[in-house]
Amino acid sequence: MSEQLQHVHLNETHVALGAKMVPFAGFNMPVLYNNLIEEHICVRQQVGVFDVSHMGEFYLKGEKALDLIQYVCSNDASKLVDGKVQYSCLPNDQGGIVDDLLVYRVKENEFMLVVNASNIEKDWNWISSHNTFGVEMTNQSDEYSLFAVQGPKAILALQKLTDVDLSSMPYYSFKIGQMAGISDVIISNTGYTGAGGFEIYVKNEQALAMWNAIFEAGAEFGIKPIGLGARDTLRTEMGYCLYGHDIDDTTSPIEAGLGWITSFNKEFIASDIHAKIKAEGAKKKLVGFEMIDRGIPRQHYPIVNEVGESIGEVTSGTQSPNLSKGIGMGYVKTEYAKVGTEIFVQIRDKSLKAVVVKMPFI
Repeated sequence: MSEQLQHVHLNETHVALGAKMVPFAGFNMPVLYNNLIEEHICVRQQVGVFDVSHMGEFYLKGEKALDLIQYVCSNDASKLVDGKVQYSCLPNDQGGIVDDLLVYRVKENEFMLVVNASNIEKDWNWISSHNTFGVEMTNQSDEYSLFAVQGPKAILALQKLTDVDLSSMPYYSFKIGQMAGISDVIISNTGYTGAGGFEIYVKNEQALAMWNAIFEAGAEFGIKPIGLGARDTLRTEMGYCLYGHDIDDTTSPIEAGLGWITSFNKEFIASDIHAKIKAEGAKKKLVGFEMIDRGIPRQHYPIVNEVGESIGEVTSGTQSPNLSKGIGMGYVKTEYAKVGTEIFVQIRDKSLKAVVVKMPFI
């Protein structure tokens, strides 16, 4: 795999906007444009735009496309109808997770899978290795730009650009239509911020025109470009998992609280392992917690009980801009997973008190 950093199509646009660029998932990505807290609040209260064009898009077509998806994915994709999206994961052979992903049903026998940037090659190879169904697979990750237009005013800004009735689109659905004079745009309602909004998939050739049109339409609502830093604080406040942090090759979806995307009315890779975990009960569970003592939890910080025994580890943590306190997620032994349980996070050799809470945090 090439060590060279890849660039999203609008890389120069972000640089010109003064973005702080950092390596993320093999891409040069904008982590911050100005101020993380301001960007976070802009999305919660107004509208902001993330360039998430580093994400991967695979198309699966053919009579057995659904059969392949049913086998490699944990969720039941037979429930999908045209224009619907499903959150799912790709289980590995050992009971862990290759990746989490979105499954879009474009039409019968045609699906689009949206995967994490860091796992594009890994996911492609994994799905391909199980494609004994003769399904036509194409990796179109390098052809698409993807803008997540998030926040309560997103719908007002975007509706000016399209005849598609955005207010009638339920969560986890999508339409293909015209936007900003560009045809065949995929308009999706699957946000990762909890603030409402839409994702806009457009071919690279039209990316700059779409970006400019979105900012023009959103100007009256205080629209801003938003970096990956605020994306992380926003998704953490919602308790949304991030691959490589809260879920990975060693975590079961049952342990991660993703039993709802694990359907046992069909056979999928290692479904017997997950059924056993479900039947016997997971030994560890992903929980959300709020800091009682002052401190910011970070990934890999140890979690201990009141006598200092190790009971788990932080997977995600931040200072919540909305709550003005430290919040986090982490795996703990199941007996410590109940809401209201006091736990301690070790930050710089100090055991700081925290409490297990129900997610989302806000």
